[in-house]
Amino acid sequence: MDTIKMDKHEGHPGDKSVEEILVYGTVDELNELKSWLFNENIRVEAARNSVHQIEQKFVAERKQFQEEMKELNQKLVREKTRLKEDLAFFEKKMDILKSGFNQLDMDKRKLEKERLHFMAEKEAGMREVSYGRYDTVEYLFRGVSSLLSLKKRYKDLIKMFHPDNVAGDHEMVLVINKYYEKRRNEYDYGKQA
Repeated sequence: MDTIKMDKHEGHPGDKSVEEILVYGTVDELNELKSWLFNENIRVEAARNSVHQIEQKFVAERKQFQEEMKELNQKLVREKTRLKEDLAFFEKKMDILKSGFNQLDMDKRKLEKERLHFMAEKEAGMREVSYGRYDTVEYLFRGVSSLLSLKKRYKDLIKMFHPDNVAGDHEMVLVINKYYEKRRNEYDYGKQA
């Protein structure tokens, strides 16, 4: 059998084995061994209880940790799901915005084409109106044969068509001014010749 080395401080004498003490030991050595074994038993039991408490604490902590991990994993799954939903929602919103901007750009181009077309039609219509008014102005200046009569007719026509009058026409005034300048230049050119 193995020898158990007992410390003298614990009350066991020397380096004798437990077997030797049991077989050859005195009553005092047996009592000392008994006392030492009792104290050792108490120490081992206390150590066992301490280990058992540490084990229970460890098991409880492990269980708590597992529950926390489970809860965190569930939370992580929920957050991932929410993030995917938010991302899908964001992409839908982005697609709607892109579609809206594309539609807005197409509408803008269409409106610009319509505006250019309208301006071209308006300009063509203005030319027709201007030419028609120009013919009217020629009729209004009919019979004018001198610079003096041209000026008098011009003043009378401007009074009639001035935009401040009830029947005023700004465009007609412009056409009258243009025609007057043309005729006056003709008279001035005729004088120089």
